[in-house]
Amino acid sequence: MTASETRALLTQLEATVEENLDRHLASAEAWMPHEYVPWSEGQNFAALGGEPWSAEQSRLSPVARTALVLNLLTEDNLPSYHAELGNTFGREGAWGVWVNRWTAEESRHASCIRDYLLVTRGVDPEHLERARMATLQAGWDSGNKPLLHACVYVSLQELATRVSHRNTGRSCEDPIAEKLLARIAMDENLHMIFYRDLVRAALEITPGQALRAIADEVAGFVMPGSAVPGFARKALQIAQAGIYDLRIHHDDVIMPLLRHWRVFEAEGLDADGEQARQDLAAALKALDARATRFVARRAEQAEHPTGTGKRADAARPDESQSALHP
Repeated sequence: MTASETRALLTQLEATVEENLDRHLASAEAWMPHEYVPWSEGQNFAALGGEPWSAEQSRLSPVARTALVLNLLTEDNLPSYHAELGNTFGREGAWGVWVNRWTAEESRHASCIRDYLLVTRGVDPEHLERARMATLQAGWDSGNKPLLHACVYVSLQELATRVSHRNTGRSCEDPIAEKLLARIAMDENLHMIFYRDLVRAALEITPGQALRAIADEVAGFVMPGSAVPGFARKALQIAQAGIYDLRIHHDDVIMPLLRHWRVFEAEGLDADGEQARQDLAAALKALDARATRFVARRAEQAEHPTGTGKRADAARPDESQSALHP
């Protein structure tokens, strides 16, 4: 898509952005992050005469800690995401209003997750801060995605993030953490709806190019959390725990969006659009096969934890890292 075509499409989608923005503002409930943190549990750390952190102070399981930290560090990279969206959508008109509103809502997520973890001593605060510094210094680069590719990507990413937060909350086995992450997931769901409907509008304007973007992003999707240090290892641990894995990514993220967009029912496609749809079908088949292999290996590991057969923890990192959460 040329620069002039991108500008034209931005103009054509402006009315949809305005409509979706009005709907979002009407439906988004105001919530206060401080109301979700158990402040009474807080105490000083060593530098102020309190206790240093130790693992036995955490009420979270090791995998719940890993999932929460990965979710938090992914949310921490908001400055990079804001810059990417601003560069892609622009900063004028309804597009610019949405980018700023989205950023303001997203900024609550990292702050309240971090407050929860520090107050409850859920994770090592020094390790967490070093990881935060490394993550933000690495930043995140979308690779200059074209407009339609960016819209598809954020649709997938927001839904994946919603699912990841909800499942992480359940894995914590702490009603406070579950309530907090469920509240964050509600934000992510509204964000997903906004982007999802932009893609639906684009499919009506330029179906072939929109289908190409969908096919490309489904095939090459990587969570922005990939900038987090040790992402592949963390993603694999989370996938093995069933918090977010390729099966969930296929069944609960990609397929609901494709059904909503009715991509396999679109008519009147040109040759490029038909090819994109065929490529999408092939990508889905490959992803489904990878998901099936991963689940089978995980089940075998659970059944024979000390056996000599193929183990779930021998699964390749790429079978989980491309499907893990923002």
